[in-house]
Amino acid sequence: MKEREAESMNDQNEKIRKIFADVLGIPVEKIDDDLQYNSIPEWDSIAHMALITALDKSFDIMIETEDIIDMSSFGKAKEILQKYEVVL
Repeated sequence: MKEREAESMNDQNEKIRKIFADVLGIPVEKIDDDLQYNSIPEWDSIAHMALITALDKSFDIMIETEDIIDMSSFGKAKEILQKYEVVL
């Protein structure tokens, strides 16, 4: 992989981490692939929809209902975003 592509992938991953941190109101350092929906009080159903909205707006996509339901962790969110051609 080219260095520039690797940088771009890292930038996108950090962008997603920052979105999660901002929406959930937690430090970015706490965001990792194992962070799960409802595993912390900050990630409840209201915050889940706020995350979807923030991701939709940030990447100019519209996440489908099935994917909203399936987005059960930060790692799964990244996997789902790749379906929408968000390059990670």
